[in-house]
Amino acid sequence: MSQNEKSRPFLDWRSGVISVQEAIEKKEGPAKIRGWVYRERKSNKRAFIVVRDSTNIIQCLVEREDVPEDVWNAVEKIHIETSLVVEGTLKADERAPTGVELAVKNLEIVGPCDIFPITKDQSPEFLLDNRHLWLRSRRMTSILKIRSTVTGAIHEFFRKRGYHEFTPPIFTPNACEGGATLFEVKYFDDKVYLTQSWQLYAEAAVFALEKIYDVAPTFRAERSKTSRHLAEFWMAEMEAAWMELDEVVQVAKDEVEFIVQEVLRKNRAELELLGRDISKLEKIKQPFPTITYSEALKILKEKEGMEVPWGKDLRTIEEDRLMKHFETPVVVTNYPKETMAFYKPKDPKDPKTALCFDMLAPEGYGEIIGGSQRSTDIEELKEGLEKEGENPEHYEWYLDLRRYGSVPHSGYGLGVERVVAWICGLDNIKDAIPFPRTMLRKSP
Repeated sequence: MSQNEKSRPFLDWRSGVISVQEAIEKKEGPAKIRGWVYRERKSNKRAFIVVRDSTNIIQCLVEREDVPEDVWNAVEKIHIETSLVVEGTLKADERAPTGVELAVKNLEIVGPCDIFPITKDQSPEFLLDNRHLWLRSRRMTSILKIRSTVTGAIHEFFRKRGYHEFTPPIFTPNACEGGATLFEVKYFDDKVYLTQSWQLYAEAAVFALEKIYDVAPTFRAERSKTSRHLAEFWMAEMEAAWMELDEVVQVAKDEVEFIVQEVLRKNRAELELLGRDISKLEKIKQPFPTITYSEALKILKEKEGMEVPWGKDLRTIEEDRLMKHFETPVVVTNYPKETMAFYKPKDPKDPKTALCFDMLAPEGYGEIIGGSQRSTDIEELKEGLEKEGENPEHYEWYLDLRRYGSVPHSGYGLGVERVVAWICGLDNIKDAIPFPRTMLRKSP
């Protein structure tokens, strides 16, 4: 071992390091960074190693003649995704991927790496099979950062407005959105279901807390293979006492506008990396139009030549064609009562419709919010339950909420993955969640 090797200190990854983004902003001078190899290219005389961490990537140049022999030996063992600590001198270089290069003086491998299985041009299914590794990609990292901003914005939005976070059970004895999409779970010597929505429990809580929200997992056993559906997804829901349809619609509009503005403020770099047309997101400012279901059918007929029979639910194709005529989200109210869940009341001004709404996102992303005023009529609720094939006796606790001091109340659920997919401009909702669960996928 040479004297040069003996005197070289071990490069500690636990202290003195700065993030890659901090190194880029520093531009010059000494720096120590840590991360994983994003790309690497070597010759007999030099090596270019692009290192990534959670903040960005930076190019590191290793000149063989400028480093100890054991450092160069370590460089020769490096593969993509090797974890390491690198020390050297920063300098601006327009040829480098992010405009700054680190001239390496010292380097330690922390975690050696086999040949990384993910390379360019691999199929979506292969990437899903290897999701535990694909999460490291800059694309997925950018999406997950934006997702974090979205959920953080939801918490901030409601807490600033005096809402209390309320956590409902995941195991439930009853259906909320129809028994056909329930996941049944063995529960000791009995059976229960994974929650479809917090709503029934939220309605109990508003008589105590008045204004509540949550961000929680939701489960729907829908036999769907579309790019818009997941079997396990996250819903951001709210419920408020003393609130009717017009007010809850406005809360939904305010929330979506706030979320988009927060992402624009915090995640422009990630949106750019994803190739998102940011100018379209910059148009997401109120007022957002509100139209009725009947008005939506009129637009489809007059502008798209689509004859949709009144009473038929709007499918993806109708929503997409409708949204061709809007650049911002649109709220559609007063869907046909016969197609709505049991808890959505008739509109006294138009009894064939319900006091409910959906919010549709532009650019073909469809429904991102669904909500309603809640019925306070016990007999109407019982009739609705029977039409859905449910036994009202199983919902006595829910009907109690109408027997003991009920008040008008309303709420909605926002699909977190649908909002993330829209904001990021994703082709498939499976990329809006770290580990997607669908009809055909339950691993890794």
